Amino acid sequence: MKTELDHLAELAGQGRISRRAFLGRAAALGVSAALIPALAGKAFAQTPVKGGTIKAGLQGGESTNSLDPALNLSQVTFSFGKLWGEYLVRLTPDNKLVNLIAEEIGASADAKTWTIKIRDGIEFHNGKTVGAEDVAATIERHADEKSKSGALGILKNIKGVKTSGKEVIVTLGDADADFPYLMADYHLTIQPNGGKDDPNAGISAGPYKVSVNQPGVRHGGERFANYWLGDKAGHADQVEIIVINDATARLAALQGGQVHMINRVEPKVVDLVKRIAGVSIENVSGKGYYPYNMFCDTAPFESNDLRMALKLAMDRDEMLEKILRGYGSVGNDFPINEAYPLFSTDIDQRKFDPEKAAAAYKKSGHSGSIVLRTSDVAFPGAVDAAQLYQQSCAKAGIKIEIKREPGDGYWSEVWNKQPFSLSYWGGRATQDQMYSTGYVSTADWNDTRFKRPEFDKMLFTARGELDQAKRKAIYHDMAVMMRDEGGLIVPFFNQFIDAAATNKIGGFAKSPIGEMMDGYALAECWLNA
Repeated sequence: MKTELDHLAELAGQGRISRRAFLGRAAALGVSAALIPALAGKAFAQTPVKGGTIKAGLQGGESTNSLDPALNLSQVTFSFGKLWGEYLVRLTPDNKLVNLIAEEIGASADAKTWTIKIRDGIEFHNGKTVGAEDVAATIERHADEKSKSGALGILKNIKGVKTSGKEVIVTLGDADADFPYLMADYHLTIQPNGGKDDPNAGISAGPYKVSVNQPGVRHGGERFANYWLGDKAGHADQVEIIVINDATARLAALQGGQVHMINRVEPKVVDLVKRIAGVSIENVSGKGYYPYNMFCDTAPFESNDLRMALKLAMDRDEMLEKILRGYGSVGNDFPINEAYPLFSTDIDQRKFDPEKAAAAYKKSGHSGSIVLRTSDVAFPGAVDAAQLYQQSCAKAGIKIEIKREPGDGYWSEVWNKQPFSLSYWGGRATQDQMYSTGYVSTADWNDTRFKRPEFDKMLFTARGELDQAKRKAIYHDMAVMMRDEGGLIVPFFNQFIDAAATNKIGGFAKSPIGEMMDGYALAECWLNA
């Protein structure tokens, strides 16, 4: 039998009652004040409301940020790009592809020629219609080394791009059964003429038009009236990202009502945040990891004995407990975990072993301190993680000197430029994409300078292998090679930990693909009436 509260919730779900009216009537029914916000959040969860301004306080913004999608490399540009940008395809939380600008994608029998049919009637923010030529130019620009695109590594296999009417035909050097997944890369925003004329214009076909762009401070967008998906996204009239790199200030902004959602909640305060009325922790496991990167081609890290010593000196269990507070899982010095379909479970887990670490360190012949660079913006708890690692290394007789770098400029001046530093990766759709983006010899984002022809050959072979068992075996061997010879230390895979004011925000849906609903939170959430 339905209660009055059930009926009230049903009216809310049908959009026949405002949130304010719901709160008042629930109180009149004698519902506890502490329970009303949660009930309201549930009742209005599936009823998008139009209007207002949604604000997010995000870590990961710098004064050096650009609107050029090719240069996106931190959380703010990632999320802002999902507001104004549109893509050929999109990856869903269950790792499937949804066509966007691409109406169809088909392959030749040998998976070397791919045809992308472009959807009719999609409009750019400047009023022009998205055409096959724009898509082809986008792919060409990001495949050009001069673009410095973060997608360059995954596009190296492209040998030719041409158009025929509404179709884009892409020719590959080697067969690639995963090619459509590559097109979901967040750098590949479709722009007029591919962005060749002005990559910083901030023009695409997403749900919001760029209205404010103050790198390192704030970014804003206003709803694009002619957005091709209509009411499926872009519920708020305006969206705003406020750059708040300090974790304490970010949480205070959420609690004080200055913003509706934040990213990168520090694991050490999660339990406290859970007790804040009207605020929910939105955590989810995924493919993201927080690595320590060593340049394999730079002294003293060109010695694999030294690299092995530094890997063995990592106390992963302690790191997981004290830094992530259990909100993650231990890593094994390669960038793949069980979230990937072809993950190998039979690779021995590396353990903390100070005696073996000391022996490998002695064999390396190195002496003196080793500089490790870190920053608050690398990942939540990164400075504490560096200090904890310093202590575990000391047990093996290895002296680590920590250099704490400023947040502004860390991703442009330290990451991928200094030989030993902390970082983060968000993972990719497939193993091929992950390895191609960061670990194949020619990748612009090869932030460990791991360059092995044998590794590259295995990657290219796996890319064209349609037998999944054989492909899995190749990925196993690649993982072992990277684990034992690479410059990557992966102490743990992290959970994405966001927080939202669920008494004010509806529609927040966790995604294991990336934080802030894989960057779509501002575009797909709404303000409750």
